[in-house]
Amino acid sequence: MIYFDNSATTPVCPEAANTALRYMTEQFYNPAAAYSPAVSVERDVNAARARLASYLNAEQSELIFTSGGTESNNIALSGTLAMRRDKCRIITSAVEHPSVFEPFAALKAQGYDVVVVGVDKTGCVRMDELSAALTESTGYVSIMHVNNEVGAVNDINGIYHLVREKSPSAVFHCDGVQAYIKMPAVQCDMYSFSGHKLNAPKGIGGLYVRRGTRFKGGQTGGGQENNLRSGTTNVPSIMALDVSAKLWTDNRTERLENMTRVKNRLYSNLSRIKDIKLNGPEINDSVPYILNISFLGVRGEVLLHSLMDKGLLVSTGSACAARNRGKNRILTAMGITGDRQDGAIRFSFGAGNTEAEADAAAQMIEDSLSLLRRFRRR
Repeated sequence: MIYFDNSATTPVCPEAANTALRYMTEQFYNPAAAYSPAVSVERDVNAARARLASYLNAEQSELIFTSGGTESNNIALSGTLAMRRDKCRIITSAVEHPSVFEPFAALKAQGYDVVVVGVDKTGCVRMDELSAALTESTGYVSIMHVNNEVGAVNDINGIYHLVREKSPSAVFHCDGVQAYIKMPAVQCDMYSFSGHKLNAPKGIGGLYVRRGTRFKGGQTGGGQENNLRSGTTNVPSIMALDVSAKLWTDNRTERLENMTRVKNRLYSNLSRIKDIKLNGPEINDSVPYILNISFLGVRGEVLLHSLMDKGLLVSTGSACAARNRGKNRILTAMGITGDRQDGAIRFSFGAGNTEAEADAAAQMIEDSLSLLRRFRRR
């Protein structure tokens, strides 16, 4: 089996799994308890928090643990707006993850002044549109770091300075789920990330909140996370994330170089096939771990199932939007429609993928296309 869907989730690495098991069965104590074994676990969690925050050039106190990217994105927005009394302008882009885009849509129905800025043909935010949308009354801006479907990289530092210039009182949030640790740290007021994109378990993530940012927090209850996100601390997953993040940091250059080789090898192999189109940035301008290609004359879902039967796992877009039928919102915003949109497949690579897998995958795709294109609609 060849797994080329690492943007959806990644396998938990053995080191992280073993760490989680140890904190489930041996060091299982609740860090909120007063006895010494629990206090020791609390120290471990705080040390992990400090390390995970350091990858964002942040302080330990600026990192809140959450259940993942969706929760982080949601509470960043709701916790910021809860500190305001007005229904201010809030800005996002047309290609955001559903966990950002859908809450914005809901707030629009509640009377907020929602502005959705467009993107260029590569999937990057149009800076001129963003600049025009920013006003003194803007309260919140959310722009993703790396697009999860086409691998486009936004100029987050440039956007941060633009927001500071045009809307000094606005909070700038960045969805970093597809970028945390893999990409250099950026300037922002809030940054979301998720463990299961980094070979850690599902159900753990974080939200960086810059010191001084007005933020009410998320769910209430026992007062965990400095009373900003209550709920029993998920110690096993936090410690597993700490381990997997350190492995990523220690081996980042080697891993990204390997992913680049795999991506380029697959693209080179596929380029010999007739009627294919690259979606997103040029091959060397996107992140090393995401490749989106349209195979004209074949529906993506049909090709996906054919490849699955051959042992190749890929996707037609975001896993969080896969159950929603209809047009692909991200590709539509990029101006990709019709047969090109219908035939789009996303390949996303992980630390363990190889060039040999890229060769085998390309042959599987070529074999499937030679059969499926015979039955293309006329």
